[in-house]
Amino acid sequence: MGANDVNPTRMELIKTKDRIKLAQKGHKLLKQKRDALILEFFKILKKAQDLRGELSQKMAQGYKSLALAEIYHNMQELSKVSQDLRKDITVNVEVRNVMGVKIPNITTEDIDKTHFLDIPTYSVAGTSAKIDAAVEDFSDILEMVIKLAETETAMKRLIIEIEKTKRRVNALEFVVMPRLEDQKRMITFTLEEMERDSFVSLKAIKRRLDKEKKEAAS
Repeated sequence: MGANDVNPTRMELIKTKDRIKLAQKGHKLLKQKRDALILEFFKILKKAQDLRGELSQKMAQGYKSLALAEIYHNMQELSKVSQDLRKDITVNVEVRNVMGVKIPNITTEDIDKTHFLDIPTYSVAGTSAKIDAAVEDFSDILEMVIKLAETETAMKRLIIEIEKTKRRVNALEFVVMPRLEDQKRMITFTLEEMERDSFVSLKAIKRRLDKEKKEAAS
């Protein structure tokens, strides 16, 4: 609805002023939400950057350990170890609410609680320290990949909500609020014009009545 389509009455002026107050309040709350989301995003971004750096170092170490294991063991032995270590992993996903955004928290029961040396199918006697080191490294890598997936998912969800909130803030700031302010000015101007016209009309009527009284008295 444009400013020119509004009925210029005092009741409409009151409603428009109330809408402006509501828009200002909503604008303030959305800006607070946007700022809180951005702060949370940068906290998670720092965590993700640290994880990426650690993962990169751990991957280099893991491939080095695997290369050493390949020197001392043939592929059949390494393949058997790999098969022996296969297991189902229970992944639990909980969420925490950050300003309406569901941030995942992923835990992996089997990885967190069971060391590879405690797996019944893993033969300590049939392996070596070289294999143990490689398995240890890649167990750590798997944990880190899952935690990185958690942070990356959280970042994506936050980015979507930040962009959505920014659009709503901009819509209120640059479209809704200016339109309401224009509407208020138009109604105020029209009412003032109507009051001036009424005042002029009343003065004219008074002058005419005074003239008629004088004529009647003479």
